[in-house]
Amino acid sequence: MSKARLVRIYLMEAGDHLHALLEKLRSQETLRGVTVFIGDSGKLHAASLVDLSLELPVVVEFFDTPQRVEQILAHLADDLPAGHVISWDVELND
Repeated sequence: MSKARLVRIYLMEAGDHLHALLEKLRSQETLRGVTVFIGDSGKLHAASLVDLSLELPVVVEFFDTPQRVEQILAHLADDLPAGHVISWDVELND
């Protein structure tokens, strides 16, 4: 089994952080895998579906070697709100 680190970043779809993060991950960082999950806020709104979609929580998940993840998180530190990033060590099947 290979060692890796998995990272989850919790944001809101409407914030500036999401677009900037995805652009940075796409254009500046080389990762082994990135996934974006869009959740449900648990709130009912009378607004249109377009307005509702802008308030949904989003999880950006990626993984790579522990060393590479440390480098990437250091590059992203100034762009992410405090307390919105979690990570843990995982094993990849070979």
